[in-house]
Amino acid sequence: MATSNEIVIRPVVEADATDFADIFNYFINNSFAAYPEAPVDESIMSRMVERAGDWPVIAIEDSDGKTIGFAALRPIHMADTLRRTAEVSMFIRPEATHQGIGSKALAWLEDEAKRLGIITLIAGASSLNEPSLAFQRKCGFVECGRFRRAGVKFGKEYDVVWMQKFL
Repeated sequence: MATSNEIVIRPVVEADATDFADIFNYFINNSFAAYPEAPVDESIMSRMVERAGDWPVIAIEDSDGKTIGFAALRPIHMADTLRRTAEVSMFIRPEATHQGIGSKALAWLEDEAKRLGIITLIAGASSLNEPSLAFQRKCGFVECGRFRRAGVKFGKEYDVVWMQKFL
């Protein structure tokens, strides 16, 4: 468990599944930050943990112990030759954004990535999710690729923008 000013970063546990789904569903229902259109159930957390393998999936708590977000590192591919690159995902409750929490959580994940021998982080975002793209740029990510017209949500087509950061 790590503490950073007003937040606590810790591995997710089974009891986090409801908060995990609630946070993810907020972004499904209200933005282009999460790709699905249909709400997910609590199994989303166990699927994320399974996909991450032995890499971290974390809960982010405020000073009152309320879960305000989650984040994860996961392999980009099952091939062992690509274990130096990880995809990062993060979802922070909207009322907790613009307070430095995402930057602190990303810094924690970057430290953990380095410990795991990861030298490159990638992050995918909808081209219609400017807040995420702006956050990634602010944190040193640069666009490295784009899948044009890859998705449709709320009746709007969007690109998937891939961002990359060398650690």
